Amino acid sequence: MKGIMFTKLYSPGEIVASEVYGPRRKYIADTLKIDVHEDNAAIAKAAKFIVLSVKPQQVKEVLASLKGHLTKDHLIMSIAAGITTSYLETNEPVCRFVRVMPNQPCMVLASASAFSRGTWATSEDCAKVDEVLKSVGVSYEVNEELLDAVTGLSGSGPAYAYMIIEALSDGGVLMGLPRDISTKLAAQTLLGAAKTILETNEPPGKMKDMVCSPGGTTIEAVKVLEDCGLRSALINAVEASALKSKELGKKD
Repeated sequence: MKGIMFTKLYSPGEIVASEVYGPRRKYIADTLKIDVHEDNAAIAKAAKFIVLSVKPQQVKEVLASLKGHLTKDHLIMSIAAGITTSYLETNEPVCRFVRVMPNQPCMVLASASAFSRGTWATSEDCAKVDEVLKSVGVSYEVNEELLDAVTGLSGSGPAYAYMIIEALSDGGVLMGLPRDISTKLAAQTLLGAAKTILETNEPPGKMKDMVCSPGGTTIEAVKVLEDCGLRSALINAVEASALKSKELGKKD
């Protein structure tokens, strides 16, 4: 929400939210300068475009609280991991749904998101969702069966990247660098590598080979990473997260 407001796609006066926890409700209202309600039904009355941003296990309860307050004019953008549009439409058959998987860097306008349309979602609905997602990063429409893979890759991916940054920083500290400098160098290195791939559109393997001089320091380090199973660990992490997303969707 902070990212969307920062881009001025919507003004504070155009945004309302609901939050059951009193102190958190006050914090959101004071920080973002928006109206925050305790009752979900108030949101349905105030807005036709609703973002359903709750844990998967809370979706059924939230939809129940909206029962009777939604109409065919409502569009709901669901960010609940693993919850399919068919499940949403079964529990609330009146309105239109678009299922979305963004990621945490939307906070700094660098999100990697994907979305898929429900049965009744229109092209205009998807354009609206795409506009919101692109205001805080990049956005791609995919078939819904691929959203679990998106969850495993970019949805959970920032956590993998943070662990890599932390480990690289630890390595720098081990070799004598101050922690603050080591962490900034590590983070900037990942940022720079990512920017290089996005701007050159070259395969990551090709860019890696350009850094690896014959008999040099980098290829020596790459051998260690290969011996330690870095590639397989990351591939397995994406798979595990994607399978967990599928599992969450089947529970309901």
